[in-house]
Amino acid sequence: MKLRKLATLALGAVLVIGLTACADTTRDPVSSGGEEAGGLIGISMPTKSLERWNNDGANLEARLKEFGYETTLQYADDKVDMQISQLQNMINQNVKVLVIAAINGEALAPVLKTAADAGIKIVAYDRLINGTENVDYYATFDNYLVGKYQGEFIEEALDLKNAAGPFNIEPFAGSPDDNNAKFFFSGAWDVLSPYVESGKLVSQSGKAPATNDDWASIGIQGWKTDSAQSEMQNRINSFYTGSTKVDVVLSPNDSLALGIAQALDTAGYNPDVDWPVLTGQDADIANVKNILAGKQSMSVWKDTRTLGDQVAKMVDQMLKGETVDVNDTTTYHNGVKQVPSYLLPPEVVVKDTVEEILVGKGYYTKDQIGL
Repeated sequence: MKLRKLATLALGAVLVIGLTACADTTRDPVSSGGEEAGGLIGISMPTKSLERWNNDGANLEARLKEFGYETTLQYADDKVDMQISQLQNMINQNVKVLVIAAINGEALAPVLKTAADAGIKIVAYDRLINGTENVDYYATFDNYLVGKYQGEFIEEALDLKNAAGPFNIEPFAGSPDDNNAKFFFSGAWDVLSPYVESGKLVSQSGKAPATNDDWASIGIQGWKTDSAQSEMQNRINSFYTGSTKVDVVLSPNDSLALGIAQALDTAGYNPDVDWPVLTGQDADIANVKNILAGKQSMSVWKDTRTLGDQVAKMVDQMLKGETVDVNDTTTYHNGVKQVPSYLLPPEVVVKDTVEEILVGKGYYTKDQIGL
């Protein structure tokens, strides 16, 4: 397995920011030292229950303050009604821009019309907001590429181009209400589906979707770790008895991979003997520890610090009347309009590159991940 080769497929960037309190409001602008800026920016994040959103919120808030803006940062506990209420409160506070990581990309059209009518600009953060013309820009990582890296990793780890097979695969997909989940799955399935069709990859549970469009049939609502664990336990108990073993699990992110790994552990799989190839995304601390322990094969790392940097820059450009940086104007149509987007590159992390990439780039310390 040329894992190190895979681990250098893309570029990452730098800097760790700590956690922030739920519904925190910060009113202390820091001058950027350049052209005059200022005003209140609303930041709406979906939940504090996933490590990455805490980091995203804190970093974006810090970068906006460096540009000279005040911020109000809210977490919505994965409740759509709460997110809508928080957005309405921000509108009432006369924010200049709303930066929104949507819980449900289909549910925000009415509140965003209220924002637009008040002259407020909207940036969709990491998750596209659908069904409304009132989205000015979108910033995210190349989500199709995330899935493609996972598929290519599996392809090379099992040597699917040359090995006879068959190998038993169990695929998972992300939350059906997250627009990114379909891109993650499509990127991976475009690589893997030919091997499913040829019989080299076999899903004993029958959960392999016939096409990319059927991805939601195996989606885990809310990206919940315990739901993924329960689903994997059910598949193992029902379809993998006796000598039949799982060879590979396609997991689109680390929260699902964590539950899947727990199910494999409970079923008696051993990292030194028969642990399957297991993918992930986000390089969360618990998953990095699993990678080092042989309980997860890889994670596609999205250095969310770079996403916060880019969004803060886009906000500043908007409010100064400058040309806003975008690098994609064709991929993301939200059902009403083509949303100008900025896509950032992800990076594969494996056991041999954890220290080089995640510690070397200042994302974690050795103590945090147990090195």
